[in-house]
Amino acid sequence: MRIGASLPLTGEFSQGGADTQRGYEIWAKLQNEQGGILGRKVEMIYKDDATNQNTVVSNYNQLLSNEGVDLLLGTQSSLLNIPASTVAERAGMLYICASCASPEMFNRGFKYSFFSQQAMASDQGATFADWIIGLPKEKRPKKVAYPSLDDPFATPVAEGIRKKLEAAGIETAYADTYPVATKNFDAIVTAIRDSGAEAVVQGAQFEDGVNFVRALNRANFHPEILYQSSSPTYGQQYVDGVGKANTEGVLFSSSYHVDADTKGNKEFAARYREIYGGYPPEDAADGYAAGQVLAAVVEGVGRTDDQKALADWLRGNEVETVLGKLSWNEDGSPRGDFLLGQWQNNVSEVVLPGEAATTTRITRWRGEAF
Repeated sequence: MRIGASLPLTGEFSQGGADTQRGYEIWAKLQNEQGGILGRKVEMIYKDDATNQNTVVSNYNQLLSNEGVDLLLGTQSSLLNIPASTVAERAGMLYICASCASPEMFNRGFKYSFFSQQAMASDQGATFADWIIGLPKEKRPKKVAYPSLDDPFATPVAEGIRKKLEAAGIETAYADTYPVATKNFDAIVTAIRDSGAEAVVQGAQFEDGVNFVRALNRANFHPEILYQSSSPTYGQQYVDGVGKANTEGVLFSSSYHVDADTKGNKEFAARYREIYGGYPPEDAADGYAAGQVLAAVVEGVGRTDDQKALADWLRGNEVETVLGKLSWNEDGSPRGDFLLGQWQNNVSEVVLPGEAATTTRITRWRGEAF
């Protein structure tokens, strides 16, 4: 069974692309060890889209026309998945994407696209926002800054949090987007510091999140609360990028935790450590979960030559994954909630919700507990 995917293995999003590929690869290996899908071995066909929207369109057209793939898995980031899913929709092919959280993905009336995480970008920071709102008045920040990467995944996360906090009466001290090419954040950090912000919510991917923390240190500006949407989920790469001391207390939303008691998680985490070493980053887990969803739907329908039946099956069923139980709305968007994570003592912990928490304490950035 040939499964095609284009990924940004080079270019701006190459870190996430490589991690997603690792998730796909481990899923395919374990799936084949269990007999494949419908008795057929899984063969993954990859193409590098180099973080380029034109290339990703060409790649998926080639996967369908030249490679003869039976099924598709998505690329990495909403920026690339939005044009890629258009190719799948026109071809009437099921398209399961591991990282396509932008609301733009699911407001186009498409019938074949599905997001294999728990929530859209605009809702991924809801648990964090609710925690802020629930703090005692004397501990709640009065002013918050919202710098965000100009990206269809990062910006909605920050905007979703801002909307909830403003409705609760918390003032916005700074809000602006910066282009993907931004490397130096000194001017942005200076503006945020001068705004009087006590908390910073950054809509980030990976590199920009790391460079932002470095700029905070150069400015000797340490807000009590620092939330970043994606960078902290890159595990050891994030630690290496910002330094151990600077991870302490960073908050983030996450789809995955290595200690979660979810379907296949022990096997996935063990195989990841065996092959790559260390803990699996979120993008790898998301890729693995996308594979689990693909296997479940094909086995549920019993065939691959009726892509409409596959899409209809997903709308009417739940799938157990390493991220937990997933289900979908009619438009292919998921319905669920993200975890709120925090780096503490060089370990990525889950702090909310309580039933999933791995610790009972939440700390300030580089400071004491709340």
